[in-house]
Amino acid sequence: MGMKILAADGISPKGIELLQKEFDVVVKDKISAEELLEIIPEFDALMVRSASKVTAEVIEKAEKLKIIGRAGVGVDNIDIPAATAKGIIVINSPGGNTIAATEHTMAMMLSMSRNIPIANETMQKGEWNRKNKTLGVVGLGRIGSGVAKRAQAFDMDVIAYDPYVTEERAKALDVKIGTLEEVIKAADFITVHMPLTNDTKGMIGYAEMQKMKKGVRLVNCARGGIIDEEALAKAVKEGIVAGAAIDVFTSEPIPADHPLIGVPGIVLTPHLGASTVEAQIGVSVDVAEGIWAALHGEPVSTAVNMAPVSAQAMKVVGPYLTLAERLGGTLCSLAEAPIKSVEVTYNGEITEVNTKLLTTAVMKGMLNPIMENEVNYVNAPSLAKERGVKVTEIKDKEAVDFANLITVKARAGEKVLSVQGTLFGQEGRIVSIGDFRVDVAPHARILICPHINRPGIIGRVGSIMGGDGINISAMQVGETETESTNLMVLTASDAQQLLRTDNSTLVNVSKRRHFQEAMYAKIAAGLPKVAALFKYGRVYDDI
Repeated sequence: MGMKILAADGISPKGIELLQKEFDVVVKDKISAEELLEIIPEFDALMVRSASKVTAEVIEKAEKLKIIGRAGVGVDNIDIPAATAKGIIVINSPGGNTIAATEHTMAMMLSMSRNIPIANETMQKGEWNRKNKTLGVVGLGRIGSGVAKRAQAFDMDVIAYDPYVTEERAKALDVKIGTLEEVIKAADFITVHMPLTNDTKGMIGYAEMQKMKKGVRLVNCARGGIIDEEALAKAVKEGIVAGAAIDVFTSEPIPADHPLIGVPGIVLTPHLGASTVEAQIGVSVDVAEGIWAALHGEPVSTAVNMAPVSAQAMKVVGPYLTLAERLGGTLCSLAEAPIKSVEVTYNGEITEVNTKLLTTAVMKGMLNPIMENEVNYVNAPSLAKERGVKVTEIKDKEAVDFANLITVKARAGEKVLSVQGTLFGQEGRIVSIGDFRVDVAPHARILICPHINRPGIIGRVGSIMGGDGINISAMQVGETETESTNLMVLTASDAQQLLRTDNSTLVNVSKRRHFQEAMYAKIAAGLPKVAALFKYGRVYDDI
């Protein structure tokens, strides 16, 4: 009997037609949760959009299922850990709706420009102003880059903010890179294309809007909440912002009393960024091709969980995967400029096997905190290349201090950052950060504080954190040959305390991102004479 595929939720026929040439495809545009549970045991593959919930219970009953294909970007309706634990590949279509989202962003911009020509409003005032308008792009990923390219065709100047895009990548796009403040001050139009994280939530609020050009217009077709909705309504009503076009919202569908409803100058659409016929065909075909490949035992480039690895290779590299990913995440936390290159060196017996998967894990850990879409073991190399990051792998069988050692070095701006890790038994440990020797569990919440070696600093910092309710589960003081310098590495046992947003000083501290502002405030209050001794603080939080 041939393999069977279930296509649910109104998948575009184009993708289904590709699979029907070889497989038995059952199409159910509308399927209840109860029916899905009942019939899933007979299928080898499942295609869904967002309506069907592929829960752990569904996966448990899926006796033959090899792959789940999500025709779209988001995979929130699929229990990925449950699928991974059962060896089921989960794929999506990260690029299938890129053009649609790009086009919708441009359409939203034009909708605010009065009768399409950008210079129309000045003409209506009797002016003859041929000066180019400037577009500010916040987030220069696939969609942001696509918008920038199309805006240039409109003779617009483009300035962008993306802390993880190198100068080389920006130059190739003919885009000027600036800080967020420089972008919002210079732009006539501002469009955001960032993921929604603790860092980006509300990143464009009332204070930022007050710094913008008079007559500026804002576009958000990325994620709801990046632009503060209440602040936007207020700024438009007060004439600070001339207009806005919003496709995504903090809560969807929006309530009748939403602050943006009924505000003149604000264009609203109900999350239509990917809702084009072409986009739906694109994601359908993408997922169909992935399912075809998986059912033929071939690699799938859009897997969102780990791609299949031979049992022999996994036996050796498996215990190192989490460690390698955490090493990459730690480097991302420490970098103060875009990472241009990464060098991964392996020492010891581990060099006898293929370590490509471990290098990919390093890139996955480094990119995941900064990318809008999920980074996986298959797409991490291409995403690194897309962002202009050069990745080098070096093997040296000779081992000095440890039987096996992974060293990751990254060039970020003019600085070279490095971390090292190894296994103690089956437990991964970070054993050095820069020039400092440490012994840190990589899965914990970590606060890294280089400082001048002076009496009383360690105890006082511990008291400051304890006074704010943060429980320190472990502390290391790193050693270095550099005179008078030291490194504190503290692990916090309660992530929710660390990331809470109450009235204390530690507000809006985000995952794997900047912690120094809160620490500076605390240290300045408690240790005013030595506050300047701290170079920086970083939090690496694995939630």
